[in-house]
Amino acid sequence: MTDTEIEITADLVRDLLREQHPDLAGLAVREVPGGWGNQMWRLGDELAVRMQRMDPTPELQLKERRWLPVLAPRLPLPVPTPVRFGEPSERFPKHWTVMTWVPGEPLDHGSISRGTHAADTLASFLRALHVEAPADAPIATDRGAHPKNYTDGFEYFLGAVSPDDIAADVRAVWDDAVSARAWEGPPVWVHGDLHPANVVVSDGTLSGIVDFGDMFAGDPAWDLAAAWVLLPAGTASRFFDTYAHADEEAIRRARGLAAMKCLFLMLMGQNGDRGLPGGKPHWGPVGRAALERVLKGV
Repeated sequence: MTDTEIEITADLVRDLLREQHPDLAGLAVREVPGGWGNQMWRLGDELAVRMQRMDPTPELQLKERRWLPVLAPRLPLPVPTPVRFGEPSERFPKHWTVMTWVPGEPLDHGSISRGTHAADTLASFLRALHVEAPADAPIATDRGAHPKNYTDGFEYFLGAVSPDDIAADVRAVWDDAVSARAWEGPPVWVHGDLHPANVVVSDGTLSGIVDFGDMFAGDPAWDLAAAWVLLPAGTASRFFDTYAHADEEAIRRARGLAAMKCLFLMLMGQNGDRGLPGGKPHWGPVGRAALERVLKGV
C-alpha cells in the first residue's frame, strides 16, 4: 500500500492525536465529506484536523502553518488558523494540522440570497487581504502572473469542456484579458483559489474563507475573478465599487481569469459525471451558471 492509498479513518485520526496531542484525543472526531488533496475531520465543535492525502508534498499545509497566523488577525472574516502541528510518523507518514473550524456551509452546497451583503463582505475581505506581501512570501508557479502566461491552460480547459454555443464569446473575454495592461503595483497577498467549495455561507451571505494552500504574492486580479465566480448575477459592479482599488485593466484581467476558473469548474463536473477520481458532478452546473455571469459582465 502506497502513501496515497493509506485509508484515513476516525480511528487513525484519534490514534495520531493520542500520540502527538493527547489533550485533544478525547474530542469527538467526525469526517467532513469532500476534499481531495487534503481530507478534513471535525474535532469537537471548534477545531478540525487537516490530513495530507493526495497532495504529493506537504508544501500547502506548511504554507498555511507559516502564514495564516500572520494574516488571520487582520482579516474581517473567519479563516482556518493552525493551532497544533502533526508531524509524519510510522503510523501516518504525512503531515497533518489541527486548525480552527470555520462554521457555515460550503457555497457549492449552499446559496447566497443576500447578494449586496455578500458583495460588500467579499470586497471588504479582499481589501484587507490585498496588501503588499513581504519579500519572503510564497510565489506560485501555476498562477499569479498576467493571464497571457496561462493561455495554454485556458485552451486546454476550453477544449476539454467544449461549450460550443458560447465558445467564441468565452474566447473573446479571454483575449480581452490577455490584451489588458499588467499589474504594475507590488505583489500583494492573494488567496489564489476562490471557488464555491472554498468559501462558506450562512444566513444567505458569505461567512468565511477556507483553504489557503494556494496563497501567493502576485496580481490581485486572481482573487477579483470571484466577483463572477462566487457572487450572484447583478452584484459584480457593487463588489468593485466597494473594493474601490481595481482599475479597468484589473477588471479585464479578472474577468478573463474568471472565465478560465469557470471552465475548470465545468471540467471537474464533467469528470464527476464520468466517475473520474476527484471529479465533482455538482460543480458542472455551478461553473456554467458562473460562466454565464462572466459573459454578461454582471
